[in-house]
Amino acid sequence: MIKTKRAKVLAFLALLSCSAVIHSAELKLVRFGPAGQEKPGLIDDDGRLRNLSAHIADINPAQLSDESLERIAAIPTEQLPLVEGQPRLGAPLTGIGKIIAIGFNYVNHAAEMQVDLPTEPLVFMKATSALTGPFDAVIKPRGGDKLDYEAELVVIIGKKAQYVDEADALDYIAGYAVGHDVSERAFQRERGGQFTKGKSADTFAPLGPWLVTRDSIDDVQNLSVWSEVNGQMRQQGNTTDMVFGVAHIVSHLSQFMTLHPGDVIFTGTPAGVGDGMVPPVYLKPGDAVRLGIEGLSEQRQVIAPPL
Repeated sequence: MIKTKRAKVLAFLALLSCSAVIHSAELKLVRFGPAGQEKPGLIDDDGRLRNLSAHIADINPAQLSDESLERIAAIPTEQLPLVEGQPRLGAPLTGIGKIIAIGFNYVNHAAEMQVDLPTEPLVFMKATSALTGPFDAVIKPRGGDKLDYEAELVVIIGKKAQYVDEADALDYIAGYAVGHDVSERAFQRERGGQFTKGKSADTFAPLGPWLVTRDSIDDVQNLSVWSEVNGQMRQQGNTTDMVFGVAHIVSHLSQFMTLHPGDVIFTGTPAGVGDGMVPPVYLKPGDAVRLGIEGLSEQRQVIAPPL
């Protein structure tokens, strides 16, 4: 009798121990299909797209907890239907509550823009209406003549974060993605000096191609970040050059606003943007921008004329 009770207690303690160390699974999550009709999917170990629709309705904030990601990872991949052809990929997450961005967060980018290094993160917002797929066209806004590109690591929040210590901050992250912080420099600096104006036009926030869960990345502070325009390399940086690292950014933001599952954070861009060239070189309709981040794949957009 005593042995039976002891065995039950040990089993219970073992269960508690396991639940306490749950980590996010290693996954590459995608959403595919026409705009507004995307379906959930994942990229398997062979780089093939598989359909998750029979298991989850979509990839949204409710799917970003460690427990939810573990359940998705437990689905036998070989039982998921393969998606044939090359369907459009949308942003890898829907239901994004807010897009927060950090300015001048790479030492060399601050230098090329001739600004002093920030003493704490420079924070601005991008409108969620700017979200678009990683291969959709970027539309030049009416009256915008200084269109620019910025390749950025994007952080995707997985659980509510409020007054988070930096030492614990990474635990609040569901995963990472490639982001393109498209910018209209005249709107940003010459129309009242507001970053948000220059960062929020429709299609100014391509995201994806997929959401890579945090345990898939060994060291988020050592990832190469790059971009090219019309085949010419423009940006070649690394997240080691961030002024403020990912954990610091998440902790810092959580002191001023509650971060919710599905919130995304654009963490800054390295040197090489068009506005920093002498003379500046801005994007025009027909230009093709390709950008990527080590371990997170790449995206590509063609600049379209104003509507």
